[in-house]
Amino acid sequence: EQQFGFIKVGLVYVISGFGGSVLSALFLQNSISVGASGALLGLLGAMSSELLINWTIYSSKLAALFTILFIVAIDLAIGLLPWVDNFAHIGGFLSGFLLGFVLLIRPQYGWEESRNSSQYGARGKAKFNPCQYLLFFVAAVLVVAGLTVGTVMLFKGENANKLCKWCHRLDCYPTSKWTC
Repeated sequence: EQQFGFIKVGLVYVISGFGGSVLSALFLQNSISVGASGALLGLLGAMSSELLINWTIYSSKLAALFTILFIVAIDLAIGLLPWVDNFAHIGGFLSGFLLGFVLLIRPQYGWEESRNSSQYGARGKAKFNPCQYLLFFVAAVLVVAGLTVGTVMLFKGENANKLCKWCHRLDCYPTSKWTC
């Protein structure tokens, strides 16, 4: 939040929470779920994509990536327990991951404003690299399309379990200790 400001982080939080709620409502139509876990996983997703898109800026890249992935893996594993809404977690993470590519891009090292570089006769390095531009565009299209399609499906009363027969196992996995 200190690096990107509360508006960008707040947008990631709210939109990720909405994305998690939409996915949850599509798959768990007979259940009511409340909580901030989808939005929190959205922040972890945004941290993941921010790390990937701004890779050249970080010094301990792999440690940061493994830490984030470890936390997400634990959270998704806990989501396999009964009464934990893993679809909200998955939807929030995916929404946040895509939003991170859109909202959390930072200029790369070596970038200078063109007014400063032209003063000395040097050519400034581009602010963003082509990969960042591509990921920004693809992620923006995917997040808008995904949330739009999901919301339309929700209001039409579609049951996502009909489209994916095995997806119900992502929310709760039955064992000898519990049933789903």
